[in-house]
Amino acid sequence: MKMIVAMIQPYKLDDVRQALSAMDVQGMTVTEVKGFGRQKGHKEHYRGAEYIVDFVPKVKLEVAVPAQLAGAVVQAIATAARTGKIGDGKIFVYSLEEVLRIRTGETGSEVL
Repeated sequence: MKMIVAMIQPYKLDDVRQALSAMDVQGMTVTEVKGFGRQKGHKEHYRGAEYIVDFVPKVKLEVAVPAQLAGAVVQAIATAARTGKIGDGKIFVYSLEEVLRIRTGETGSEVL
């Protein structure tokens, strides 16, 4: 089992969700986050004053999938989230040791 964590542009969330739904990926966690990478923020103007936005708003998407689907899910997220501009985001893939469904006590890949 793999945990896929993607940091993407907020306006690309619907595109990514649709791509994952088309692959029959069931369940995801979405969190609004702020951070920076190579962008290191940007300048904005508000009421005539310039200020620096150090942390850029992003969406953190977490999806647990069977190991054999991980590559296809990563590719689907990358394709749906890509704009070709700086700040498109990153995707991280982790190995999952164990998964437990609290309600039923089921464990392993049958939980996904």
